[in-house]
Amino acid sequence: MPGFELWSDEERKEVNDVLETGVLMRYGFDGPRKGIWKSKQLEEEICKRFGTRYAQLTSSGTSALTTVMNALGIGYGDEIIMPCFTFVASFECVLRVGAIPVLVDVDESLTLNPEAVRKAITSKTKCVMPVHMCGSMADLDALTAICKEHNLILLEDACQSIGASYKGKPLGSIGEAGAFSFDFVKTMTCGEGGAIITNRADIYEKCDSYSDHGHDHKGVDRGADLHPFIGYNYRISELHAAVGLAQIKKVDKVLSIQRKTHQQLKDILSRVPEVSFRIIPDPSGDSCTFLSWFLPTEEITRAVIGELKAQNILAGNFYWFDNNWHYIRKWDHLKHSATLSALHPELKAAVLHHANKNFAASDAVMSRCISTAIGLLWTEEQVKEKGEKMVGIIKKVLQQQGVNA
Repeated sequence: MPGFELWSDEERKEVNDVLETGVLMRYGFDGPRKGIWKSKQLEEEICKRFGTRYAQLTSSGTSALTTVMNALGIGYGDEIIMPCFTFVASFECVLRVGAIPVLVDVDESLTLNPEAVRKAITSKTKCVMPVHMCGSMADLDALTAICKEHNLILLEDACQSIGASYKGKPLGSIGEAGAFSFDFVKTMTCGEGGAIITNRADIYEKCDSYSDHGHDHKGVDRGADLHPFIGYNYRISELHAAVGLAQIKKVDKVLSIQRKTHQQLKDILSRVPEVSFRIIPDPSGDSCTFLSWFLPTEEITRAVIGELKAQNILAGNFYWFDNNWHYIRKWDHLKHSATLSALHPELKAAVLHHANKNFAASDAVMSRCISTAIGLLWTEEQVKEKGEKMVGIIKKVLQQQGVNA
């Protein structure tokens, strides 16, 4: 799954180009850098690969989301509808801009349930933010229609779905803007990094300035730049961009490997009638970073997880229902609004309300779900061995639970 599995001399070459100049910052120092502009190159490559007019690199996926929310004018009093299954960064960004994260249920796509979104809309709703979890996509036709009907912003958190697409369009390129994460365990990694992609010049220009202290970048002397608004330091370094420049050239290879292995493993698990699989709104666009599958009950699922652990093959199999980082059930810090600096009382009250709602519909999905990360270096024989061991464990548990298998 992660791009670091294919680390090679190509990354080393790009990084060494930067080290030889000694210029690690993406802006300025035009002479000493000797024509080496890795960040600019990577932004150009991102536009080509993901089909947008503009790309702005940042220091992380978290900073990318925070930056684009600012560029979209999302702030105090605004509500952003988002899924209760995501990475914690998604709601951290919403709070960072002073907006309210309105968490709603997911369905068996493991992404936003469109009907739950529709029911959550209020006069304060400004944005719907699908999070394309585990390599696949939300129902973007339904969500786009809802946003158009209610005049809402569609912002794609595509941090976990680099290379995936929906009806031929790369994820992240369909809404007003999209955000990527290039951290160490993503399909394409910079070590640390992120990007905003958009087709709107106004969004890009604001992101370009905001992520660099509000510099307008319109002059030839960085020290003389104007500052049309207050920004922040979310810059990527040339070293990180250099890694990404090598990695982006491997995205299609990664997707090809993942899709082949994903199908092989799915075929093996399909032999068990009690196993079902995640709903994929556009199967041809799945990046296949994970194979997500369901068992009939929470009790059976927990027993399978226990047996996977006992047989030392739990690694790479994720039970999100008990995961501290990805599902509402374990977000105690959000449920208690535990922050180091004080939130506005109205915002804190809203956070406490939305974080402590009933998510029984999502619990019914997530408590039965296991996601298997797809390795890039597995041989066909290793996939077969892994799959057959998993099938054996599932059948053993089903028999213990009195289910025919």
